[in-house]
Amino acid sequence: MLHKTSKMQGFHIHATDGEIGHVEEFLVDENSWSVKYLVVDTGNWIGGRSVLISSAVVERIDSDEEKVHVAMTKDQIKDSPEFDENTYRDQSYRNSVGDYYSPMVRR
Repeated sequence: MLHKTSKMQGFHIHATDGEIGHVEEFLVDENSWSVKYLVVDTGNWIGGRSVLISSAVVERIDSDEEKVHVAMTKDQIKDSPEFDENTYRDQSYRNSVGDYYSPMVRR
């Protein structure tokens, strides 16, 4: 199924052990046009941080409930790399984000 990203902004992130944030925006790979990361606002849960969640850990999207279910715990999301508006395009930053997610996406 196809989903418009503009309609998914605000969807709640549902970890394996409960809700922890909502989708702010998406980071798209400029070569493949695929969504690589979700920028997630966890402000109500962990004090105003926005973190990156790899699209590879998305298990399903529930449009009716407006939820994105991910294969991560709330603690894993809390430990996720913080989204930094100033450095997210830097290769070293992208490498560190990739390093964080690589053990989770090897299935």
